[in-house]
Amino acid sequence: MARPPAKELTERELEVMHVFWRLGETGIAEVRDDLATNGRDLAYTTVATLVRILEEKGFLELTYDERPFRYQPVKTFEEVSGNLLSDLMQRVFDGSREQLLIRLMDQKKLTAKERQFLESLLKEKRR
Repeated sequence: MARPPAKELTERELEVMHVFWRLGETGIAEVRDDLATNGRDLAYTTVATLVRILEEKGFLELTYDERPFRYQPVKTFEEVSGNLLSDLMQRVFDGSREQLLIRLMDQKKLTAKERQFLESLLKEKRR
């Protein structure tokens, strides 16, 4: 019996979604060209398969049903990144934001710009 398709995004599917978030409504050829420009040279059929899977998973919708087909994102970057981050926090850090933050801070010393941004973000959240 075949496994049901995963609801999560694979690495390649996420790459394709980034193109759609950047370009908005677009076609498969434009997605393929954008990926190639950014160092990911995939065959047209591979990109078409990824787009079809993303449509089946509910991340993209068909907006023009004659060739060349056009698609647009259904889910925003904020929705997807928030879900991925929540999933990571739950699975890896047992739901602890504190542990996630500690691990982030342990990875690399903050730059002055990052420290300033973090301080302003914390001030804003206190209000």
